[in-house]
Amino acid sequence: MSREPSLRLALALLAAVAVGGCTAMAGNAYDNAREEVSALAPKDVRTKAKPAIKQMNIDRITILPLVGDPPNGGAPLAAGATDAITAELYSQAALAGGWQVVPLDDVTQALQNLPPSTPADLENNAFALGRLVAADGVLFGTVQRYEERVGIDDANAKPAAVTFSLKFLDMATKQVVWTSEYAKSQKGFAQSLTNLVNFVQKQGRWIHAQEVAEVGVEQSLADLHRHLTFVADSKHFETGTYGQLKSGQQRYNQGMGKAGLY
Repeated sequence: MSREPSLRLALALLAAVAVGGCTAMAGNAYDNAREEVSALAPKDVRTKAKPAIKQMNIDRITILPLVGDPPNGGAPLAAGATDAITAELYSQAALAGGWQVVPLDDVTQALQNLPPSTPADLENNAFALGRLVAADGVLFGTVQRYEERVGIDDANAKPAAVTFSLKFLDMATKQVVWTSEYAKSQKGFAQSLTNLVNFVQKQGRWIHAQEVAEVGVEQSLADLHRHLTFVADSKHFETGTYGQLKSGQQRYNQGMGKAGLY
């Protein structure tokens, strides 16, 4: 079945829904892929925060690259899955503001001093990375599922699906103070009236795994960001060597020209 007949069927079904009194549902216009996935549905991310998170004063965070952790018997992750979600975390964390995000180049250099991360030693590596780059908190996690869509039409297509989990480590207390779990796959219009609206408005377009992942990253970081307290006068690091920063000797200027050692 080609896309055009599928789209005609979807439009016909949507007209029937409108006659039945659901016109308001069809009237919502969604402009991007993120809203296509999450529109008219509750958030797909589940988060938990410990009370201790409110006692943190965050200025500088770092992100440990995510690692793959598919369940036993689960499908292997698509190529580049962990890198894609890690890159999205960096991008959206930088846009969020309020904190400084340690540049990826500095993280890459610091990781040369650590063993490769695995699900078993992820928290230990997160703490070690936080010390090396002088961070207040470390964001890290695993990717359990990352499957690209297969096929075009609704009847036979396999939708993109993404599952990942995140944690935020407080360097001062060595505690994980926040966790997030996200699992989502796009559903076609044949599976519910909600998805019918989304599917028709996007001209029957199937989305990619990266677009599904963006929703989870956005929702997760928004939740983490609202729980944190940010330092009013953020430290602005002067130009120096990475060795100085790693050894704790990187100087900073704070507020009205005050200076000190981090």
